[in-house]
Amino acid sequence: MGQAMSTRPNVLLITVDQWPGFLLGAAGHPVIETPTIDTLAAAGTRYAATYSECPICIPARRTLMTGLSPRGHGDRVFKTQEPMPDAPTLASTFRANGYQATSVGKLHVYPQRDRIGFDDTIIAEEGRPQLGAVDDYDTFLADRGLAGQQFMHGMSNNEYAWREWHLSEFDHVTNWTARETCRAIKRRDPTRPAFWNMSFTHPHPPLVPLRSYLERYERSAIDAPVNGDWAENFDDLPHALQLVRLYWSELSPRAMIEMRRAFYALCTHIDHQIRVVLGTLREEGLLDNTAILFTADHGDMQGNHGLYAKRLFLEPSACVPTFLVLPKGDMAESRGSVREDLFGLADVMPTLLEIAGITVPDTCEGISMLGSEGRPFFYGECMEDGKATRMIREGGFKLIWYPAGNRVQLFDLANDPKECRNLADDAAHAETRKRLETTLISQLYGVDLDWIEGDQLKGFEAPDLPRLDNRGLSGQRGLHYPTPPFDAKGQVVGTI
Repeated sequence: MGQAMSTRPNVLLITVDQWPGFLLGAAGHPVIETPTIDTLAAAGTRYAATYSECPICIPARRTLMTGLSPRGHGDRVFKTQEPMPDAPTLASTFRANGYQATSVGKLHVYPQRDRIGFDDTIIAEEGRPQLGAVDDYDTFLADRGLAGQQFMHGMSNNEYAWREWHLSEFDHVTNWTARETCRAIKRRDPTRPAFWNMSFTHPHPPLVPLRSYLERYERSAIDAPVNGDWAENFDDLPHALQLVRLYWSELSPRAMIEMRRAFYALCTHIDHQIRVVLGTLREEGLLDNTAILFTADHGDMQGNHGLYAKRLFLEPSACVPTFLVLPKGDMAESRGSVREDLFGLADVMPTLLEIAGITVPDTCEGISMLGSEGRPFFYGECMEDGKATRMIREGGFKLIWYPAGNRVQLFDLANDPKECRNLADDAAHAETRKRLETTLISQLYGVDLDWIEGDQLKGFEAPDLPRLDNRGLSGQRGLHYPTPPFDAKGQVVGTI
């Protein structure tokens, strides 16, 4: 039995945090250096229209690990103390079918030591001991004589100031994540197939790349952000977008270039550390029989249209980089292909299970990305108040609804992939708008039903804009030794 089990394919799921779908050399980006990812994408299939159902860390990861939509798993906001739903997870399904399963890096579940079906989870949770656990990366730093030093670079986990990494390269969380994954591979049970989840915390801020990666981008002409005509006047923006503009001040042209250079440096660092993991798989004789799927929980607006971070359904925030490399004997037909079919993070679970020949649980709402024609439309949802946004993409068109103020954006992505022109009030596209609005209404539930009237979107009156006080610097971490005290409200450090 052991020998038969060991011939089944291994599966490596690589996730990155806050990485836009267009930010790959393979996707035609003019500056980013991602040679490893580009090589892997050329060996498999790149899925160019894959979206995050809810582009926020926790809801997106719940979808990734359960195959459930936000409606199915219960979070479209960012519930830091919400246990996983009572449903089979990707890891538990693999394990129930004879696989060993290990996760390294960011898992972002509650409680933090919930293994959600993995045999072991080796976690790096970005400094959230208030949720009840000191993570393994912090323990590693303490063992190195660096207790509490993770955030002494002084950069916030949710802002766009940057500086070079303050400790050694060996101590960087990107190196740690790759190294621990390699060790998990080497420590596998050779009589059983394996599922490894390698989850990098970057390029999510804090923007603290290694000096060597910053230096390589000093010679590059960093691309400038895109600004649509609809984004020129603050007063004309939907309320949810005004809130983003108020929260993150617009960077100067120089600061924008430097921020992007730091962001790109973090991406290339990850790309190069993936090489070490691939080398370990090769030297262990596993690479040819390992399926590799790469994706992100969501993207980052990167200053495009004057906006930053996630929580939006514009392309830089919602579309995620995704490719799949099948085991060597199964990949001939897919090698180097690019698919424009609509997929989401819920589709990762059924895809990986199908590769392993495992029956997909009935609870899973996703569809396999293998041979499928994709979804007929993609529905996304995020937040439940003045920040709420809802999205439908169907074919080449995308409709985004902002219930606060009842504002709509309509983009023709086939002809305007950077979303520079809002066609919502264009008479020539009235029929398309109505069709997508009807599809969107069919997906609404809960409080959203109060925001429609028959077959019409009515939204609600936009509240007054707040006067923001960001003295906490968007969740700035401090000295983490001794461990920070528990917040009486259970509030996590950095709630964005």
